[in-house]
Amino acid sequence: MMLRLKNIHIMGLVLCTLLLLPRTIHSQTTEARSLFQQIDKNQKRHLNFLQQLIQTQKLGEEAVQELVARRFKKLVCEVETLKILPATLSMKHQFAAKESIPEVKRISVVAKYKGTGSGPSLLLFAHPDGEDTTNTLTWTRNPFGGEVEGDKIYGWGVADDLAGVAAMAEALDALLQNGYRPQGDVILCSTPAKKNAQGVIALLNHGIHADASVYLHPAESGVGMREIKAIASGLMRFRITVTGKQPDTSEPGKTAFAHQGVNAVDKATQITAALKKLNEERGERIHHSKIHVAVGRSTNILIGYINGGNPGGFTQVPEQCVIGASITFPPGEKLSEIQSQIQTYITEAAQKDEWLSVNPPVIEWLFGTQGVEVSDTHPLYLTVSDAITQVTGESPFVNPLHSASDIRNPILFSNIPTVGYGPLGGNLSQNGHHDEWVRVSDFMRSIKVTAYTISQWCR
Repeated sequence: MMLRLKNIHIMGLVLCTLLLLPRTIHSQTTEARSLFQQIDKNQKRHLNFLQQLIQTQKLGEEAVQELVARRFKKLVCEVETLKILPATLSMKHQFAAKESIPEVKRISVVAKYKGTGSGPSLLLFAHPDGEDTTNTLTWTRNPFGGEVEGDKIYGWGVADDLAGVAAMAEALDALLQNGYRPQGDVILCSTPAKKNAQGVIALLNHGIHADASVYLHPAESGVGMREIKAIASGLMRFRITVTGKQPDTSEPGKTAFAHQGVNAVDKATQITAALKKLNEERGERIHHSKIHVAVGRSTNILIGYINGGNPGGFTQVPEQCVIGASITFPPGEKLSEIQSQIQTYITEAAQKDEWLSVNPPVIEWLFGTQGVEVSDTHPLYLTVSDAITQVTGESPFVNPLHSASDIRNPILFSNIPTVGYGPLGGNLSQNGHHDEWVRVSDFMRSIKVTAYTISQWCR
């Protein structure tokens, strides 16, 4: 209940921020109106590809990507299918422990529509891989049917992120049907992201490059197409192992001898106290104006789990206690700085304890990425903002609460400015829900926004 209340409080802050934003109504240009009318006219055809993706999802990643490749080829694109082992990739300003990267090749499909001139290029990417499709028993609708009811389309992975894959293909199709030929190259990337697939990084490793990039993914804040992802906090996950020892006795029950042993759980409390102290210090010192306004502070350390002893071992002295934690931090802070701070606080706490000073806790860094930010005065942001305004009639806003969003990858690896947006969706399977959906009208708006963004950026 406390967690739910906190989530409600955070969402309340976001919604309050939205209410304070100007909601200026804008009129469409003649160019935009013609394009948007054609997209509306072809809604059934545009929606059909998304339904095909949902229906193919049950056959697995390879089948989905084969369908995507066929769709891209119909757009008269140069299409390449890549199978890349994530563990072989090099990363910049981020890392992932080997244990979290599966030793299996992942499939990416890249399509390039060659521009007619020397205009700026644009890379559009989304991920077609969803959660494991075996857990569908709680669904009240066919998870692979692509059913439309009212203004919602239902399907496994539709909001995470088949809608993004469909939107970029349908946007380019709409432009070509309308007679538009971009001067700059348009690059469409359907590339996996789940289970540390590192799909976008794989493509950047492969040499894919562009002047700017857009990440297409349904909004998870309940707002939809008025939200732009232009800020992503850094995120790091780490694990701390604290050791203890059993008392020197052959008695099966250790309770009477507990004072002669070292309880790893007791020692772990000193480490969690050190992390809480660091969290308080950072909360006062670290400040990012937009993040702070949205959530009330700019950085956070979360102790996500503590595992010590054995279930039912009520008379045993725990010999090990594992602490799992994560930290978010704003753009500008480096991973090495964060790691150094955590290490310092834990070391100082350990040195004050007779046992821990000799048997120091072991820290394992499991995942880390630095934060990124694209200014709201950057040409890419202005282009996307104008596109959203043309489609919705209202000014968009920046949601700064997407920690480790995939907008980070092109920025960190190749210094490609990147923003993200997507239609309203909900009940994501990755969050344990059922009947995942995307709002159809917002999906159509995402096609319009993407088409107009391409037309304005790739001039």
